[in-house]
Amino acid sequence: MITSGGLLRADSPPHLPISDLAMDTPQPTTASPRRAIVIGASSGIGAALVEALAAEGASVGAVARRAGLLDELSAAGGHILTRSHDVRDSAAVPELFEELVRELGGLDLLIFAAALMPAVERDEYNTEKDLAMLAVNVGGAIAWCNEAAGFFKSQRRGHIVGISSIAADRGRKGAPVYGATKAALDHYLEALRNRLSEANVSVTTIKPGFVATDMTAGMGKLPFIISAPSAARRILSAVRQGAETRYVPLRWWLVGRALGLVPSFIFKRLNV
Repeated sequence: MITSGGLLRADSPPHLPISDLAMDTPQPTTASPRRAIVIGASSGIGAALVEALAAEGASVGAVARRAGLLDELSAAGGHILTRSHDVRDSAAVPELFEELVRELGGLDLLIFAAALMPAVERDEYNTEKDLAMLAVNVGGAIAWCNEAAGFFKSQRRGHIVGISSIAADRGRKGAPVYGATKAALDHYLEALRNRLSEANVSVTTIKPGFVATDMTAGMGKLPFIISAPSAARRILSAVRQGAETRYVPLRWWLVGRALGLVPSFIFKRLNV
């Protein structure tokens, strides 16, 4: 199942968190975007981002595979343009991107929130599932973010946001390839940020924790879980602050730092 929101997990406090103080170059506060595209917009964090942006008065292009859910989203109100698209179809991206930018009257922000994380057992090694995750989580992100990068560089302004995950930080037993795809996304976004820094284009990496969605509904009690609307508010706050990397919520930065200090011979014994 293709989901939105990088494993559907997120949050972060309204003030500049420790993660930004420790990891970000201070940036000036920027105005809310007037025109945005959200990929992976049919549910979870992606849908919440579309709703939040539209509520702020932005014109939003909502892109996702499930057309029925997109119709429900557009019926909620605001200026929302919907397009059904499978992010694995990278060849369709240039034309669709150009069409949305034209109909929106320009573009200030692109958010890639689509993700695929099929159920994988601890003793399962399924190449088909693994390659599907690579196609969506990495291939889809690159296709859309590359298109936005070229456009924003030419106009010398714009903001790209990728929804990654705390799963990128260490090689966990439960989701080896999902975590690897998010680590690849982190690396790509950092390189894109460095490449576009002289063109006045911002790139933000969002690293959420657990978010209450259909995916997490059957996972039992989860630590630090928040709602998708709460995650969306914090993500847009990070955008306005010009954050480079934002853990959502802040406590996940602390957890990540702690896990990063655990030696490999101990980490491999942990049930994570």
